[in-house]
Amino acid sequence: MKRRGTLRLMAACAAALAAPRVLALTGSADAQARLSQAQSRAFQAWMLRIISAQIEQGPSPRWQHRDCAGLVRFAVNEALSAHDAKWMRANGIASDRRLPPELDLTPPQAALRNRWVQGDGKVGHFVTALALVQHNSRFVAREISQALPGDLLFYDQGDEQHLMVWMGAHIAYHTGTVTPTDNGLRTVDIQQLTTWKDTRWQPAVNNPNFAGVFRLSFLS
Repeated sequence: MKRRGTLRLMAACAAALAAPRVLALTGSADAQARLSQAQSRAFQAWMLRIISAQIEQGPSPRWQHRDCAGLVRFAVNEALSAHDAKWMRANGIASDRRLPPELDLTPPQAALRNRWVQGDGKVGHFVTALALVQHNSRFVAREISQALPGDLLFYDQGDEQHLMVWMGAHIAYHTGTVTPTDNGLRTVDIQQLTTWKDTRWQPAVNNPNFAGVFRLSFLS
């Protein structure tokens, strides 16, 4: 109940989230680490391309923690990487396909990779879904119409939290369960999700389990 109350407060008080910590960087480093508008667009395009590759080809061996937050962490970290020929081979992405432009990150921006602010304020490679939105993202709205590609849909089910990624034409997510015959990856279009039989997963303002749309805090 404490977690649910925290997330409802976050969704109701957007002003309190207007200046979140930017992953591992704080203070004067924020301005240096924040991506420009052009870099943010390139990042979002790479993030979606990487998630799409997981869905089309199956999970990359480089993706270790396979759950909803793990999908976001993997896609973010790989989007912040240098996408050279070695990276393309390692991720099974063909360089002959039209790809987004490189981000051309500065050293402070490149330092964001694999550095997530955790619930206790420490920084590391791992972060839960809850800490990902609380300490590494900013609240956008509870209306799905305000989502941009790469934004996160956050659900609070009490003892469990769940993330989905807004892909523009559809939503991608990981169920959190992997079996020999099911890699856990799913896509669903917005019409399907808004009419989902289990109303806990509908991204609607009147759904108490839907905390809203969140955007990674280092994006412009």
